[in-house]
Amino acid sequence: MITIKEIAKLANVSPGTVDRVIHDREGVSKKTSDRIKAILKEHNFKVNRIAQSLAMKKKYTIAVLLPDYDTENSFWKSPLEGIEKAKEEIRSFGVDVETFSFDQKNPKSYIESFAELLNTNPQGVVVVPTFKKETKNLTDILLQENIPFVFLNIALSGYGNLSFIGQDSFKSGYLSGKLMRLCLNDDDDILTIHSRLNLSNFNNISQRTEGFDYYFKENKLRNTNHYIEIEDFWDTKKVKTNISTFLRREPKIRGIFVPNSRSYIIADHISTLRNSVPFLIGFDLTDHNAQALVDDKITFLISQKPFQQGYRAINSLSRFLLYNTPPSTEILSSIEIVTKENIPDHRQKQHSILL
Repeated sequence: MITIKEIAKLANVSPGTVDRVIHDREGVSKKTSDRIKAILKEHNFKVNRIAQSLAMKKKYTIAVLLPDYDTENSFWKSPLEGIEKAKEEIRSFGVDVETFSFDQKNPKSYIESFAELLNTNPQGVVVVPTFKKETKNLTDILLQENIPFVFLNIALSGYGNLSFIGQDSFKSGYLSGKLMRLCLNDDDDILTIHSRLNLSNFNNISQRTEGFDYYFKENKLRNTNHYIEIEDFWDTKKVKTNISTFLRREPKIRGIFVPNSRSYIIADHISTLRNSVPFLIGFDLTDHNAQALVDDKITFLISQKPFQQGYRAINSLSRFLLYNTPPSTEILSSIEIVTKENIPDHRQKQHSILL
């Protein structure tokens, strides 16, 4: 008998969309629904009601550990929205999702939220492994308890996770290097600005920087990349002074690379210097970054579809719990270039789910 996955492939939709049509749930356009129903009819698809009722008697809890977000640092809002969307879709299968947040600058908050998470006795866990040392201790507990878990957004190896859901950070950095090179002349220099490496998101930032530098090295280009390491992006006066001083000392710098989601802050700091440093490349389509892009303060943003990352993390883990279907070891989101001109189109696609 044909499976839901095979039907989804024939209809060019996600398995979740097929499931919504089978069970008459909202969220599918009439055109798509009609196409799926035609395929179901063609292949004489029948829902196994007995198996379904047995599956529904068993309840599962997926617990999610991810960073807080606020108006100034809003990246984690999108993955959470994706998680909530997946939660709605799997509730009817007896799977509940509970989220626990932490301060991404505070390892203690990370540990405390994990302890709360364990109290829910989850059957599966989604972790944003922000702190490497603490993550090792936490995942050792999950392995001892035989609780399957996946990593979201940050890739770490050797921790025993079922899967990583996120972007290839090295490749996204490499693409950023290629874009920067298109902006520069042969003798122009670059400035890379990042937060202190002992803070959160170390692995993603370092991989992006490595990919960026590798592009120039691989192509034997003469553009020199300088570096500034900033402890506190919110100390406006200090950061602006440090960057301005550095740019005056290195007048050949024409482009700035910010390998995190706070490029809009740097864009504001150098707003009076844009004639001499016209190009800035950053990451993630947060509201602040999008506005800076529209205002011509940022040249390019690299997006990683965080909404889909959150959705896919829950979707893949719930499938493992319900059907014992192991997810791929890597579920990579696409690397997308966002410009001022394609922001409306990109925002429209942000929450489209293509599994």
